[in-house]
Amino acid sequence: MQTVLRVLSTKTEAKKSTFLCFLCPISEFKALHERLKAEHPKAEHPKAAHVVWALRERNGYGQIVENQSDDGEPKGTSGQPSLNALRGAQLVNAGALIVRYFGGIKLGTGGLVRAYGAAVNAAIDEAAGCGALVKFEIKSLYLFFTPYALGSRFEHYFEKRNLSFEREFNEDGAIWRAEFNSAEFDEFQAFASGFEQEGFKFYALPLAARG
Repeated sequence: MQTVLRVLSTKTEAKKSTFLCFLCPISEFKALHERLKAEHPKAEHPKAAHVVWALRERNGYGQIVENQSDDGEPKGTSGQPSLNALRGAQLVNAGALIVRYFGGIKLGTGGLVRAYGAAVNAAIDEAAGCGALVKFEIKSLYLFFTPYALGSRFEHYFEKRNLSFEREFNEDGAIWRAEFNSAEFDEFQAFASGFEQEGFKFYALPLAARG
């Protein structure tokens, strides 16, 4: 399996219809989808009638969850071939979003299937060519708490190492969700243990990390 490191985009054409495909890490999928829907609204851009998408994501149980949307295209002609392209490349924790500008010539069912599949494959080829595809590394989810006074130090830690995180705030501080491989966790644990007296604590650890 492999995954993508950053957002990449490509443009393909089929019978005057233009397909803009965005390949992205799953962590950026939601925000990118919202941005594309805002940038290509049907009311202002009637020719940009569809933002088709597909994704493959590994959940907390080690299962690969797949989802897709035709976004108004005929059923099975766009989301599914886009998903099949992700499957073919063995991509995980990645998504593809495709904006179609209609060129005035109907492609038909078979033409749409080929066009959407080709759009995603073009983005995958672009990612492979520029080194943005890497071997997928299994990471485990950790939950921990920091009081407000420690927030900036932990933010700096994650930003310096280009590690992603999510967090929710309460009246005492923040509950963080982050994924680490074994080496990343060892480094993080060494860093975080120095703040236990100041209120840092783990809320949830994978079985492999428990002593």
